[in-house]
Amino acid sequence: MSMVAITLAEAVALAEGALIASGVSPANAAATAAALVAAEVDGQAGHGLSRVPSYALHARVGKVAGHAVPAAAPAGDAGLRIDAANGFAYPAIDLAIERLVPLAARTGVAAAAIHRSHHFGQAGRHVERLADAGLVALAFANTPAAMALPGGRRSLMGTNPVAFAAPLPGRAPLVIDMALSVAARGKIMAASKAGKPIPEGWALDAQGDPTTDAKAALGGSLLPIGGAKGAALALMVEVICAALVGGNFGWNASGFFDGEGGPPDLGQLLVVLDPGRFGGGDYAGRMAHMLAVVDGEAPARLPGDRRLALRRKAAAEGLNIPEALHAEILGLTG
Repeated sequence: MSMVAITLAEAVALAEGALIASGVSPANAAATAAALVAAEVDGQAGHGLSRVPSYALHARVGKVAGHAVPAAAPAGDAGLRIDAANGFAYPAIDLAIERLVPLAARTGVAAAAIHRSHHFGQAGRHVERLADAGLVALAFANTPAAMALPGGRRSLMGTNPVAFAAPLPGRAPLVIDMALSVAARGKIMAASKAGKPIPEGWALDAQGDPTTDAKAALGGSLLPIGGAKGAALALMVEVICAALVGGNFGWNASGFFDGEGGPPDLGQLLVVLDPGRFGGGDYAGRMAHMLAVVDGEAPARLPGDRRLALRRKAAAEGLNIPEALHAEILGLTG
């Protein structure tokens, strides 16, 4: 595969230009491009620049409101209800983080519920930003239907990512970020385009039978991590993000990869806790002890070492993206 080398600034400008040319406001394009490039830097290409063409399509056909301005309203003394206004999720997430940090300083625990939202992107990035501000953070997001309930054939639940971050003394925060499917739908789409099989255990076909045929998998459903336990977690996220927050259930949401249907109208929830209020004043000491124990178990390590190494590499060398993707995004700028 031919690749193109670009600097981080060029990557941001490339994404911004394509979005603005597709009818997205400069402010929303900037927030969205920053999130996509951050995901690309962290090795999460499925949430990175590969999303620009579908995002631009959504803006052009009205599946996302390119000029939406998110708004926040109080939800009790320690909560926020944020309307993403059918725009991209990232401006709403930025607003949530901006409000949650001072709110948690007053209340000790706070939450922001985002509705009428779009693709949540790299969930770990959002909670990491809150951990950088000294907070322990959790995130939940539902997505368009991709997984069936155990024993079912029809996709009902999304891959429904969950993420967690916690400050660590003397280093970047601990970040745990996972979708609740064994494999991302984007990986199966890539295999289908390349005419390659997928590993066993990733997906079922439309009849509910295991398959290694990527095309058949796209017409069927993904398998959850941990079998029935992963499916139960995905159902929990549906309850949180749809029934509680007010977004669409996954089975009612339009897809992320095409221009069909109206806005996905999904829900997300961010929850933060101030560790200074709950740990008896020794949070940093306890986390330092945890780090020492993990270091003593080498080659075991905490999640995130690869992500941090990729950030250092990107800062020094920039990014390499597929030539075809670069040309497609460049073509969108007009």
